[in-house]
Amino acid sequence: MKLNCDMGESFGSWSKGMDAEVMPYIDMANIACGFHASDPLTMDLTVQMALERDVQIGAHPGYPDLLGFGRRDLHCSAEELKMMVIYQIAALDGICRVNGTAISYVKPHGALYNKMMLDRDILATVMNAVADYNPELALVVLANGDREAILKLAEQQKLRVLFEAFADRAYDDNGSLVKRNQPGAVLSDELQIERQVMEIVHEGKVTSLSGRAIPMQADTICVHGDNEHAVNAARHIRKTVGLL
Repeated sequence: MKLNCDMGESFGSWSKGMDAEVMPYIDMANIACGFHASDPLTMDLTVQMALERDVQIGAHPGYPDLLGFGRRDLHCSAEELKMMVIYQIAALDGICRVNGTAISYVKPHGALYNKMMLDRDILATVMNAVADYNPELALVVLANGDREAILKLAEQQKLRVLFEAFADRAYDDNGSLVKRNQPGAVLSDELQIERQVMEIVHEGKVTSLSGRAIPMQADTICVHGDNEHAVNAARHIRKTVGLL
């Protein structure tokens, strides 16, 4: 079980997240690629920080929505979406190459991530984009009750997937993330985060916001870098839960 974090989401003079502080406690850095956040210098700096800590680097593509931080749904054709994803992967991969490294996986961001987990056609388009760019890359998807259907779709695309659970996000009764505009959607209490991670890691389940037990098989756990408690949460998970 590996710990991942969304990073490199600053833009120009606007600073977001605590990347340098969180980096020592994670295994995988999901680096924004310039569409929902980030810029070339931020991407380069984040790649270098990940290399210093021997952290895996993943592309974190989203919709072209800087104003909405990629959390607003955009309607686009399959061809547009595929090229948007490839464009962003290639941008980060180019920066990785000049730093003597390469990306190893792709994790979509925000509205794109949520939409692909609800719409099989969009998920298939994202999978196709990743597989066409580099079939050696893995795609990070939400761990939920559709595991077998997702694995079947990934097999058709000849693509490897990593199932992801969230340390600091609440779940609904369907195993989806509670929308951020709903009360209790983002967890901030360290004990609450610890309980959720312990459930996922040791019991293979997560408790929904209403109290329902949801089966959960995950390969990686996400702590959001823009959560003000990200550093403490990552450190606490490392020490208490034992994700070493």
